[in-house]
Amino acid sequence: MAKILVVEDNEMNLDMLSRRLERRGHEIVIATDGAQGVDLAQRERPALILMDMSLPVLDGWQATRQIKANPDLKHIPIIALTAHAIAGDREKCLAAGCDEYESKPIKFPQLMEKIQMFLGTEA
Repeated sequence: MAKILVVEDNEMNLDMLSRRLERRGHEIVIATDGAQGVDLAQRERPALILMDMSLPVLDGWQATRQIKANPDLKHIPIIALTAHAIAGDREKCLAAGCDEYESKPIKFPQLMEKIQMFLGTEA
């Protein structure tokens, strides 16, 4: 399947996402802050990035902007994962460079549909 970079600082969310994605055959790379996420995006070249927007060191907004500003990485789809679910937050995520948005708590079947859309894979 695909290599997916999960940038998430919440241990429970990270564990749930990584285990469920691995069960579906994906290779998971983990970053727990935005700076590490940018570094791993450059080194690992994942097929897709799941980006928490509230991160330590470098938040998800800044990390996304840095990844999308890099010509070698800008093609990688980024799905924002955020507890910010008020009006305008989806637009803010897209304006920062995210390709899609998923609010927390994460509805895994809905997230998988978005992942499959970007990766061109079946359920």
